[in-house]
Order: sequence, then C-alpha cells, then structure tokens
Amino acid sequence: QVHFVESGGGLVQPGGSLRLSCKFSAMISGTDGMAWYRQAPGKQRDSVATIDVFGRAVYAEPVRGRFTISMDNANNLVYLQMNSLEPEDTAAYYCNSNPPRIDWTQGTQVTVSS
Repeated sequence: QVHFVESGGGLVQPGGSLRLSCKFSAMISGTDGMAWYRQAPGKQRDSVATIDVFGRAVYAEPVRGRFTISMDNANNLVYLQMNSLEPEDTAAYYCNSNPPRIDWTQGTQVTVSS
C-alpha cells in the first residue's frame, strides 16, 4: 500500500516562504510522476505543481514563478518551495501521484496572514 506523509505547513506572513515535504513509500506505476495539490475552504482541490521522474516540472498559473517543485528520487521525497506567499495561497496542501491514485491524507495546512 503506497502512502504519503506531508509536512512543513504553518502560518506565515504575506511575502514569506515555506517549504513543504512529502515522503512517499513508492512511485506508482502508470502515472506521470508526483504532484502537489491544494484545497481552500469551499473550493475544489487543484494541482499546483507536477514533476515527472526526469525532473520536468509544470506549474499552475497562480503559482508560476513563486513555487518550485523538486524530487529526491533516491529517498522518495518531493518538495514544494513556496516563496512570495499571498493570502490566496492559504489552503490545505497535499501530495499525490499525477494523476492522483492514492487516498488523500489530511494534508498540511498553509495559512498566509498578517
């Protein structure tokens, strides 16, 4: 059973930075790699960044230029470096495969507020 454990969320002021980490037990065959998703209250869950096994990344427009996804294949870790955070980035953040194939965890909460 593949599982993920996200960490690194917290409360940060606008303009600040956070680095999220996700430890996953194994890559899932038949998928394009890993991704970070987020869900704000009352909104649907959306992908914010994806990365394939070759390190090629794709970002959603709202985070492009501010967020960076990276993956440590040897240790089954995927990261999301978030800079220039805005209140609109407030959400629960999740990692999963791309496309998502594993049950969602509780994620890690990111709150951007002064």
